Amino acid sequence: MTTDFVSTMIPNGWQQCVLPDFAHIVMGQSPPSTTYNRSGDGLPFFQGKAEFGDLYPTVNIYCSQPNKIAKQGATLLSVRAPVGPTNLAQQDCCIGRGLAAIHSCGGIAPKFLLYLFRSIEPEISGKGTGSTFKAITKGFVEDLHFGLPPLNEQRRIVAKIEELFSELDKGTESLKAARAKLNIYRQAVLKHAFEGKLTAQWREENKDKLETPEQLLARIKQEREARYEQQLQEWKAAVKEWEESGKSGKRPARSRMPKPVSTMAEEEISHLESLPSGWLWLTAESVGIVQLGRQRSPKNRSKDYPTKYIRAANITEQGLDLDDVLDMDFLPHELSAYRLEKGDLVLSEASGSAAQVGKPAIWDDQIPNCCFQNTVIRHQPYCRDYAVYLLWLYRFLYVSGKFAQVAGGVGINHLSAFKFAQIALPLCSLAEQQEIVRLLEERFAAIEQQEREIDSALNQAEMLRQSILKKAFTGQLVPQDPRDEPASVLLERIKAEREKAAQNNHSKKTRKKKTTA
Repeated sequence: MTTDFVSTMIPNGWQQCVLPDFAHIVMGQSPPSTTYNRSGDGLPFFQGKAEFGDLYPTVNIYCSQPNKIAKQGATLLSVRAPVGPTNLAQQDCCIGRGLAAIHSCGGIAPKFLLYLFRSIEPEISGKGTGSTFKAITKGFVEDLHFGLPPLNEQRRIVAKIEELFSELDKGTESLKAARAKLNIYRQAVLKHAFEGKLTAQWREENKDKLETPEQLLARIKQEREARYEQQLQEWKAAVKEWEESGKSGKRPARSRMPKPVSTMAEEEISHLESLPSGWLWLTAESVGIVQLGRQRSPKNRSKDYPTKYIRAANITEQGLDLDDVLDMDFLPHELSAYRLEKGDLVLSEASGSAAQVGKPAIWDDQIPNCCFQNTVIRHQPYCRDYAVYLLWLYRFLYVSGKFAQVAGGVGINHLSAFKFAQIALPLCSLAEQQEIVRLLEERFAAIEQQEREIDSALNQAEMLRQSILKKAFTGQLVPQDPRDEPASVLLERIKAEREKAAQNNHSKKTRKKKTTA
């Protein structure tokens, strides 16, 4: 089956042809892993798209016994998912089975071939076949049909593309720099919010709404006692139900009395930022109940009491992703201990990357009677009105790397309920918390709007880039010159050179046989 990229009307001097008419194709093959090294022994080894840069691939591994070699200047084509991306070989290199090397013939410039393939990337990206990895075959690549311009026009095309791309690159670099600055600004806003700087003027104008540290502590203690009394009543009801059901299973465990709420000692906060008057540092366990979720094991697979539960994978930087929620057995008395409640803060407890530990979200009771696994830490603030403020605070501790600093472990990094419980949190009056949340939501909405505008501009730039390439290879980017040698003559010359090379090789083999005889 041929894949035709020739327009119905090609300019004068151009010639319809297939890729092998003007290029040599080498499909990659992975050498034995025992020949891989990082010491520079042999040739650079590229396995696929993962090593690609904007123009040239990054060298990470070398191969001392290469099977398939791409010559310097060859176009490296990704032939296994993702199909279509390209780079140039900056030097001779070994290629694995995720790549093909396209070597131009007859003086065709390497960048002409590169841009030619980039012009068709959107079309061939979806042509891969296969159940495990989508891929294209050598036969597919050999059947690619193109319109080939004269050699001189090829050079004009490359020069014009690079001129236009240079202007585009300046614009996209500015856009990317602006986007990076927005990310820095986002972190700065969060930092100022939890240092009290964001609401400094508000405090001056709203002194009557502020609470003293003593009032703040009293509020938390009152809510803590009310919460404990509620848990006590729930426990008594659970015990009664357990007794009436014939005492089946374990007796419901009584909730532990929370630790006393008190301010942190001076030596515990001496290394922390100073806070405005009226603010105070409290540990997470002083602000609310810290709990690790239930461990998942084969014996807990859904049988008699199938219950939905969230795990660390359900917590994303955009919030909760509940498209893939699993279930396991939670006995009735366990359900009361692990059931999520509206306003609970949930954080990823473990990850292979320390930077991913402590990712926060807030539970909005999206799934009734949903529980949580032990890859998740739950924080239930005694004052439920604090929940959204704490969510923003945990976002700051996550993006600033504070949680990553606390996490530890070999292979898998753990925040742990114990470590989280000891983390110092800056607290202020409820009215100021609400103002901080309002300001953060307002500023983040503005940041996100600017990011959307930048992303839209970047997408438009990419569309313009593809439009330039499409025009280039349909004869619409540069004018044709009737004095140019037609592409048909170039193809005839390439054919003649190949035939001559084949004859020379045949003669060498014949002479070698006679010498041996």
